[in-house]
Amino acid sequence: MNIKGKKVILRAIEEKDLELLHKWANDPEINYMLGGWHFPTSMNDQNKWFESLNVGSLNQRFAIETEELGLIGTINLVNINWKDRRGFTGMLLGDKDMRGKGYGVDAIMTMNRYAFEELGLQRLDGTMISYNEASINVYTKKCGWVIEGIKKNAYFRKNEWWDEVVVGITLSNYKELLDKNNYWNE
Repeated sequence: MNIKGKKVILRAIEEKDLELLHKWANDPEINYMLGGWHFPTSMNDQNKWFESLNVGSLNQRFAIETEELGLIGTINLVNINWKDRRGFTGMLLGDKDMRGKGYGVDAIMTMNRYAFEELGLQRLDGTMISYNEASINVYTKKCGWVIEGIKKNAYFRKNEWWDEVVVGITLSNYKELLDKNNYWNE
């Protein structure tokens, strides 16, 4: 089942995506903007990661594609906690030329809708490096997420410590946003 937004489709990651995902996994500029830590990734490691993906997992990863452009990024819904009805999500747009064109907003809004309206989750969580202002703004100013805290000196990049911005959105935040911007009915 593909999950359709207004501009993007969230779909299963396929073997044909691995070459591009491998390229993005080894791009220092992309990795500088992401949380966690990264090592150079071999194609063998990329294949092992792909083989570990399964629909029964509490960690789901999706390709972001458009009909015109094909694969442009990935978005995930991981650490799904069915008892407390919450999960953690994050997104990567691989080609910097895709940024600022509404694809990220639509991918986040599509994940919000899927998590809240299809899976029945109550909240989504996320984190970002404090210098990634573009991502922070997309989530908080356009997609209804709220900054819930700051973890001091949580990331070490280029010999400097950076804060982690903790963000979240609840079902009620999402409904309030839809009442204001009528996103799905524009």
